[in-house]
Amino acid sequence: MLPTFSRTLNLSPDASEALLSLPLASLLDSSELNQLLGSLDTALLKETLPTAGAVLSQKLPAFYDWLQTELGLKNVPDSPDHATKWVVGFLKNQESLTHLVEMHKSIPRLALDRSIPRLVSAFDEVQPTAVKEEWEKAIAALCLVLAVAARENERSSGSKALVGV
Repeated sequence: MLPTFSRTLNLSPDASEALLSLPLASLLDSSELNQLLGSLDTALLKETLPTAGAVLSQKLPAFYDWLQTELGLKNVPDSPDHATKWVVGFLKNQESLTHLVEMHKSIPRLALDRSIPRLVSAFDEVQPTAVKEEWEKAIAALCLVLAVAARENERSSGSKALVGV
């Protein structure tokens, strides 16, 4: 997962790890995340939404099947529509990162860590390269937020388990 973040977000492995170690609230308020999201070419992303929609429609069913069969996740969408609509909503400032986190909070950290590179790679064959890279960057940026939330949930679950001992 770190190589995916480093490559797509143009971060060093140390910088990726530093962001992943932040509490979610700190990440959401960080200048690094704001710069990263601000650096997205939203005009290009909006212009190429049909391309992204086609990619997600083609790739997400197999991805969802993999989540269920390989990772044992139960609450997997039955179609790619929700992901496509959410990304569109985010790009149009109609969806929030906190809502994204809320929708994915039940996904265990290890499953999320394994799934992020696979999801980002869904755009591998997109042409031109600038469109491919911008969509990979956008999806990776959103996944970074999910990864930080999953780590925070894991830490809080672990500390709750220790308190109960």
